[in-house]
Amino acid sequence: MKTYEMVFSPTGGTKKVAALLTGAWTDRAMSVDLTDGKADFHGVALTPEDMAVIAVPSYGGRVPAPAVKRLAAIQGGGARAVLVCVYGNRAYEDTLVELLDAAKQAGFRVIAAVAAVAEHSIAHQFATGRPDAQDAEQLVAFAGQIRGKMAANDLSEPVVPGNRPYKKAGGAGMVPRPTKACMQCGVCAKACPVQAIDAKDAQKVDGSACISCMRCVAVCPHSARRVNPVMLSAVGLALKKACSTRKACELFL
Repeated sequence: MKTYEMVFSPTGGTKKVAALLTGAWTDRAMSVDLTDGKADFHGVALTPEDMAVIAVPSYGGRVPAPAVKRLAAIQGGGARAVLVCVYGNRAYEDTLVELLDAAKQAGFRVIAAVAAVAEHSIAHQFATGRPDAQDAEQLVAFAGQIRGKMAANDLSEPVVPGNRPYKKAGGAGMVPRPTKACMQCGVCAKACPVQAIDAKDAQKVDGSACISCMRCVAVCPHSARRVNPVMLSAVGLALKKACSTRKACELFL
């Protein structure tokens, strides 16, 4: 049996959550980086004996569109799958049910699911430092429950929350722009999951292609990319009530 860690994680929070699960089973998980916009996923093929953790962030209550497209290229081959959606302590709405549909369409057998919290990728004052020790304890314990389910050869599909049809996907909204500190090093352009930044001129950003994932902000070695501070302040105020109370991981077996 091979264990796969399939993750769309522009700023790292989703990957941390996925690693807590796969790390409880093996230290040799095979990584499939769904964030890589230049990778060809058609060659990724699993077997019924394999296990996959498929993890995505929730963007406005939906799975990021590039993640859905890239997952569709993978040959699930009847492999067992644990779904993970990660959100910034507000809500994940239809993310899990959309990810369930996408995973099944790709040929996976879904046996468990998790909705977990990580530090908000835009408004960092919310869920700061998560997943934390409390999250880790909960997720590692759940990994043990999943192992028990597999040992019992129980392939039943969990019931996850969400609506069909899914809620309407929102636009990008928050598009990071370069500051005067930009050195044109090209790191952001290479790392962008959707190639929204011009490879020859990092000052040029395709706002219609941007998915507001904040990867360019996270990877810039000169801290030279940011979103409009007025908009950022407005987002913080809008999220304050919904995000201020700690939410625990939700587990579905």
